Amino acid sequence: MVVVMRPGAAPDEVDAVVARVQAAGGSAFISRGVQRTIVGLVGDVVAFQGLNLRAMPGVGEVVRVSKPYKLVSRENHPDASTITVGPAGNVHIGPDTFVLIAGPCAVETREQTFEAATMARDAGATMLRGGAYKPRTSPYAFQGLGLRGLEILAEARELTGLPVVTEVVDPADVKQVAEHADMLQIGTRNMQNFPLLQAVGSVSKPVLLKRGLTATYEEWLMAAEYIAQRGNLDIVLCERGIRTFETAVRNTLDVSAVPMVHALSHLPVVVDPSHSAGKRELVVPLARAAMAAGADAIMVDVHADPTAALCDGPQALYGEALDELAEACRLLPALLGRTTPGSARA
Repeated sequence: MVVVMRPGAAPDEVDAVVARVQAAGGSAFISRGVQRTIVGLVGDVVAFQGLNLRAMPGVGEVVRVSKPYKLVSRENHPDASTITVGPAGNVHIGPDTFVLIAGPCAVETREQTFEAATMARDAGATMLRGGAYKPRTSPYAFQGLGLRGLEILAEARELTGLPVVTEVVDPADVKQVAEHADMLQIGTRNMQNFPLLQAVGSVSKPVLLKRGLTATYEEWLMAAEYIAQRGNLDIVLCERGIRTFETAVRNTLDVSAVPMVHALSHLPVVVDPSHSAGKRELVVPLARAAMAAGADAIMVDVHADPTAALCDGPQALYGEALDELAEACRLLPALLGRTTPGSARA
């Protein structure tokens, strides 16, 4: 943090700033220019923010130069992280690989989930997604099967060999979900549910953190910091579209989030093109854009009969659209020097 004094600030005003910083346990370094004096601060930025330095006599402005998210920042961890998922540790999400995560948006029945899981595996997916708990905008919409859904996902993992990522919505359910899943998902609506973030930060399972509908990059990374601060650094960030003025699509996919967040943080970035646009015909083009932007993985919905889906059927892939995605996942990441585990669908 840097304190920029006003032109002509008196020496005792500069000394007062230094004294207040030192009283808070920090260090201050004075740089005197021809017209302005700058005081550089070293120490706890959060503590400095509470000192109300801007209101002190002679102070022009206070500029924060270090990131408030320390554990997930590139400043303190310059090398990109690779997150390992699954009991066998055979899925790696990071800068050298590309991972396809696919499955049903919601676990509806055992048969539907098994069919979607098999479709995902055959398309080249190496992780299975599926919602046992579904926080929905409408209280009358399908909310998921809960514990029974978790049990079905665990069975689907045995059937396909794919590690499972599923959402947790309540701190009280974290332990139970962690017993059934290989990765815990924090959904868009819960990105700033701080007790939930702290709860998943206390378990030894990787976490997929979706960006909030109106969240800035800093707010997203601060949410990740809540998880990391509790000791869990196995975090993957997921861009799934933000709310804008455009009404032609459900949300606007922020492709620039991929390189921008890679520059700010060492954490991997996943893109969810299914939940951004909400339209099947847009999923593959958006997935291609995400791959080209450097996404470490994409996550899509698949369903054998989308017209009968209880949740988000219009965006679920099947048939030729799923074949097209599988082909894109086979070709594009390789052009960018990434390895793609799994086999593409014939």
